[in-house]
Amino acid sequence: MGQPGADDPKSPPPNQAAQAIDAETFEFQASKRRLSGWEDRLLFWLAVGFTAFHLVVLNIWPIDSVLFRAIHLAWGTVLGLGWFAYAAGKTRAHIPLYDWALMAAAIACAIYIGINLDDLQFRAGALYEPGDVVVGVVGTALVFEFTRRVAGLALTLVAGAFLAYAFVGPWLPGVLYHKGYDPGFLFSYIYSDQGVFGPTLEVSSTFIVLFTAFAAFLTASKAGDYFNGLSVALIGWARGGPAKAAVVSGVLFGSISGSSVANVVASGSVTIPMMRRVGYDRATAGAIEATSSTGGQITPPVMGAGAFIMAEVTGIPYGDIALAAVIPCLLFYIACYAHCDLHAVRTGLRGLPRAELPAIGPMLVKLYLLLPVVILVWAFIAGYSAFRAAGLGIVACVAVSWLSRQHRMGTKAVIEALDMAARDCVQLVAVCAAAGVVVGVIALTGIGGRISNLILGLAGQSQVLALVFTMVIVTILGMGMPTTAAYAIAAAVVAPGLIRMNIPPLVAHMFIFYYAILSSITPPVAVASFAAAGMARADPWKTSWIAVKLGLATFIVPFMFFVSPALLGQGTWLDIVQTFGSAALGVVLLAMATEGWCNGPLTTPLRVLAFIGAIGLIVPGTVTDVAGLAIGLGLWAWQRRLHGPDPGAKVIAVRTD
Repeated sequence: MGQPGADDPKSPPPNQAAQAIDAETFEFQASKRRLSGWEDRLLFWLAVGFTAFHLVVLNIWPIDSVLFRAIHLAWGTVLGLGWFAYAAGKTRAHIPLYDWALMAAAIACAIYIGINLDDLQFRAGALYEPGDVVVGVVGTALVFEFTRRVAGLALTLVAGAFLAYAFVGPWLPGVLYHKGYDPGFLFSYIYSDQGVFGPTLEVSSTFIVLFTAFAAFLTASKAGDYFNGLSVALIGWARGGPAKAAVVSGVLFGSISGSSVANVVASGSVTIPMMRRVGYDRATAGAIEATSSTGGQITPPVMGAGAFIMAEVTGIPYGDIALAAVIPCLLFYIACYAHCDLHAVRTGLRGLPRAELPAIGPMLVKLYLLLPVVILVWAFIAGYSAFRAAGLGIVACVAVSWLSRQHRMGTKAVIEALDMAARDCVQLVAVCAAAGVVVGVIALTGIGGRISNLILGLAGQSQVLALVFTMVIVTILGMGMPTTAAYAIAAAVVAPGLIRMNIPPLVAHMFIFYYAILSSITPPVAVASFAAAGMARADPWKTSWIAVKLGLATFIVPFMFFVSPALLGQGTWLDIVQTFGSAALGVVLLAMATEGWCNGPLTTPLRVLAFIGAIGLIVPGTVTDVAGLAIGLGLWAWQRRLHGPDPGAKVIAVRTD
């Protein structure tokens, strides 16, 4: 008997929360308003204007950066407070008076900054006026409420804890102690370009808006549907074909969307039912979708929002960061594909009948729909700024759509894409503003440096131990918190210590970034796994643990960044090719160890041997590579002698539930 709800179509979903996913978190879905009439139309046009305003300012008519961020935050706050009620169960068909008052307060804060911009910049960090304090208190409170509604309670509590720490530090012991700050100074500091309007909101108002708009325009041109169709047409016939199609779709759709849950929603609605039809159980189908979709945040050219913050914080061009992510991204999807194939042959799963697949000919004819992505990549390689690259990509989306009557984007489609981009941006506006509060407190109190010193003291001279501590910290921060915020906070607190241990900045930040992303599939709060479990009507815990198994290679690879930067594309071509080739074989051997299959079932001792060989191949170095390869070849030869050639997948009854 299976677990109730896991495979029984008559059972209710085992966790109602798993169905309440909308963006990076899930607790706020029930508070989403269902507006109609003039309020709905007003917010629609405000959303269109939000995206259009950013495109104009960033490409045509620049304005002062602090004023731009203030308008960005106020506009995003108005949209967020309009679209989401203050609590679940309070969803209404109209916006109450108190929310209109909060929106007016957000606008008033932006107006105050605009009127007093020169004076505010002159006295920043030294003097403050009563009006600065009032706006600082009101603006910070609005950031907290905005974040709570659209990004959930976890990040709000974390930001609140840091703000409280700024007040109570004089009474705390040890590394937590600081001298304390005048409340007026504190709020005027936090609600400035040292805090809320600092680097995180700069990224939100520039990179995130532009690349979210690019993804929205590409989706409006039906390229997203094309990605799903192309992946099914190419690989759906193979054993476990729908699962492999989910992996391929994760690569394609993930290259334009930096949100793991958005990827789950976009491709899971197609791939999860197909996986169920050919025999995958609910939890495995959900886990495969969650894992492959999580890879979208490490898939160039459009990675997760944290990658843009990384570029801003480190000064490393985003194009270089995207290039460094190529090999780890490939390893991630090679591991996912190997797991899907081995699971299919082990359990005797087949692919979809060719008659049910999209015709490959018409799909290949529409390859031109990928041109915007190609142009975006070309712009990065050619040395264009991220702003210009995204702008060219958006223009290409509209232009390419006119090559087909079916995909043609007229005025209505363009306006809908602008609205879609704003809706996708709102949560990240709140996340980056709240992260700005945290970063501001860390900078003001110096707690980041003291925690880094503490980690250095505990780790001694061991880089590996310091990385283990970092992994634990980032994973805890990522529990229920958007990966963007988890990365931003961990980067401010932990990264300086890693860099002081002579770990290169790119390696340190990529390490933190990867574990922030992997928190999406790591229990106890794994938002991507919960999203996929909700779509598959599976047990969220079981789905999450299977997802961890599927992504096991990615949990290991970040530790190799500092052993050999060749995994990040740094070094000679020979080093890069050898490191990538051996690591690719290693993640396949690791998949064999975790699935327990290589030309036949693996006994426990052989699985342990396969795991040792996999680690040898993944760890950079000629000696370990040769040893790992010898173990892998010996294991394959032994299994082939015992069981003969790979028997392939059996044809089994197709599920109808």
